[in-house]
Amino acid sequence: MSESASELLRRIFGYASFRGQQAEIVDELVGGGDALVLMPTGGGKSLCYQIPALLRPGVGVVVSPLIALMQDQVDALRQVGVNAAFLNSSLDFRAVVETERSLLRGELDLIYVAPERLLTDRFIGLLEQLIARQQVALFAIDEAHCVSQWGHDFRPEYMQLSQLHERFPGVPRVALTATADQLTRQEIRTRLGLEQARVFVASFDRPNIRYLIVERDNPRQQLLAFLAAHQGAAGIVYCLSRRKVDETAAWLNTQGVTALPYHAGLTSADRQQHQQRFLREDGLVMVATIAFGMGIDKPDVRFVAHLDLPKSLEAYYQETGRAGRDGEPSEAWMTYGLNDVVIHRQMIEESASPSAQKRVERQKLESMLAYCESARCRRVILLDYFGEQATPCGNCDVCLEPPILWDGTVAAQKALSAALRTGQRFGAGHLIDILRGKNTEKVQQFGHQGLPTFGVGADIDERGWRSVFRQLLAAGLLDADASAYGALKLTDSARPILKGETRLQLRRQVERPKSRATRSSRVGTGNAASSGASRAGDSPLLASLREWRLAQAREQGVPAYVILHDRTLGEIAALLPASVSALLAVPGIGAAKAERYGDALLALVAARH
Repeated sequence: MSESASELLRRIFGYASFRGQQAEIVDELVGGGDALVLMPTGGGKSLCYQIPALLRPGVGVVVSPLIALMQDQVDALRQVGVNAAFLNSSLDFRAVVETERSLLRGELDLIYVAPERLLTDRFIGLLEQLIARQQVALFAIDEAHCVSQWGHDFRPEYMQLSQLHERFPGVPRVALTATADQLTRQEIRTRLGLEQARVFVASFDRPNIRYLIVERDNPRQQLLAFLAAHQGAAGIVYCLSRRKVDETAAWLNTQGVTALPYHAGLTSADRQQHQQRFLREDGLVMVATIAFGMGIDKPDVRFVAHLDLPKSLEAYYQETGRAGRDGEPSEAWMTYGLNDVVIHRQMIEESASPSAQKRVERQKLESMLAYCESARCRRVILLDYFGEQATPCGNCDVCLEPPILWDGTVAAQKALSAALRTGQRFGAGHLIDILRGKNTEKVQQFGHQGLPTFGVGADIDERGWRSVFRQLLAAGLLDADASAYGALKLTDSARPILKGETRLQLRRQVERPKSRATRSSRVGTGNAASSGASRAGDSPLLASLREWRLAQAREQGVPAYVILHDRTLGEIAALLPASVSALLAVPGIGAAKAERYGDALLALVAARH
């Protein structure tokens, strides 16, 4: 009698039951159907193809763009007794040949392949041999949003993956991604030939993540204050430019924060070394451009900070989603300013993209800015963007410290008038000087001290006016002209405000309290709230288990979480198993890990109990 999916889940991976739609997805693929899976980071996407690959005859072929992480994914599978391997450019010729031979001998359950490797004549030839013997279980296309030209992680080679369907139509396929708006979802289906596939959309909510956004004032000091609440924790700090990454990482190290830079300008060896250190050491902060992070499998990233505005809500969601994969409380913090909008607009306009794509990118940027300036719950807006309804979360800055709203109609009229009367040729800084009556050299140069708007806004300080201009941009009443160095121009929507036909509510900027590292009533709803790590606290046993795990990881040359996740250690410390059968009841411990580590774990429990 063949093993069921749930029995295999328990025996190999150590979990008593599937979560959410996992069981449905597994059934669809085991039955030979195709699927498109949209599931948030940490939601268990990998099991959706790993289980069917083990249940169906042959090898599961996983297409992944994440060369640097394939080793860790394969190591994790080998830990639970699954025969897995990878093929990518990091292997020498001898290792490639041996892996290919193992593949043809039918010795592998799963093989991870970079897309450019899969599309070679050599690998297609291997697939043809396996297909002829009915020895390919499925194709899994991970990070499927990389196929989208509108997306933030576009990979040209992904466009060619439709060949899998055209050449091997009888093999089930699953495309998986942690983020995709409606436009990207449709593009994935069209470009990968998945129009007939079942679509599974899990909730995009990450309730354990607290969203915090602050107006940029002194960004380095603001970042340092935020990091003070996360001492000793692993995290990622995103910056827009390589130079800013290098400078920020160097500065953090002078402040006692162990930080590493990561961007495309570093050598491949340096990037790999920094990424391996981040994955395998505790408490490191990675300062990076968006070149870092896609598919990062480190479960205990406690925070993601943005020193610059991401270019879209999809990018923001995916980047912040790298925090708290283990379900424990985590924070997504960002500081931003008007200049971010100007820089992004300039990058869009100067790119070689077709006009239609530029229009989409401008719309995405506007949605990102509107998100920052909104007085509504961050989570409600974020989930609404992905087509999901939600109620206020109680776990974002807007919910925790509701903004004060005020009638900003007159202030908006003054700001719009200042832009109009100066020929719509100047940025916010110059317009604020005019409004506040500052007779600067530039104001005098253009004779703007004689304008009717000169000094009419002296009652609002510079910070307040910057907030007004940002909100006018977010509301679509002003537009930053990248071709004119960020000159602010009125849109058609500004006319009713100028004429007094429409009132405008604005949010007043207030000082936010320092980042909270505490758990709110909503944080951890479900898994995290009852996790063993939470119940065990920082007990002596848990400390011993972590020391043992670190020693194992160093001995085997793998990240600590590949041995056992924090949550599994927490459950052991809370449940105090006294036998192998009791140990097998701990989530995350299957037969292979119980056989390999059972004696050591039980001895640690007995010694501390």
